[in-house]
Amino acid sequence: MYPEIIIRELIPNALIHQDFRISGSGPMLEIFKDRIEIFNLGRPLVDTERFIDSPPRSRNEDLAALMRRINICEERGSGIDKVVAATEQAFLPAPEFEITGENFKVVLCARKAFKDYSSQEKEQICYQHCVLKHVNRKPMTNATLRERFGIEAKNSSQISRIIKDALSKKLIKLYDPEAGPRLRRYIPYWA
Repeated sequence: MYPEIIIRELIPNALIHQDFRISGSGPMLEIFKDRIEIFNLGRPLVDTERFIDSPPRSRNEDLAALMRRINICEERGSGIDKVVAATEQAFLPAPEFEITGENFKVVLCARKAFKDYSSQEKEQICYQHCVLKHVNRKPMTNATLRERFGIEAKNSSQISRIIKDALSKKLIKLYDPEAGPRLRRYIPYWA
């Protein structure tokens, strides 16, 4: 259900980015019927909304270098980009990044039908898709988001509603506010 690249990127990330100054637990992987949760100690060094586009930062550079040498990771900072791209290709919900106190957790949910997504899940998929497109120097459009959700062109109004909601929540913005409806492209709010 989950592409191998997702697991291969997230587990080493949990190991490399854990905060060794915090005791009492360590990285943990939990597998449930409808999701996988990967947990580690330590708040991320980068805002979770900027994981996809931020330059790499490592809490444990020596550990990252060792894992790179034994081919477990790349030490390039592109792991989350790969995870988001793989979730898109597999039509999975957007990965959820949660911070609770000094702990960090990534939640990967199982595939579900479009009708079963909450508004918040749809908006998060829209935001992550927009960021991934922006990082790859391509625009997000209604058509690209429709592809991301696996929605037929005749149902583009469903995608327009998601875009409208993401715009109102200021997750994304128009690239060119003067463009007509059919020519609209979108970029992340911070771009």
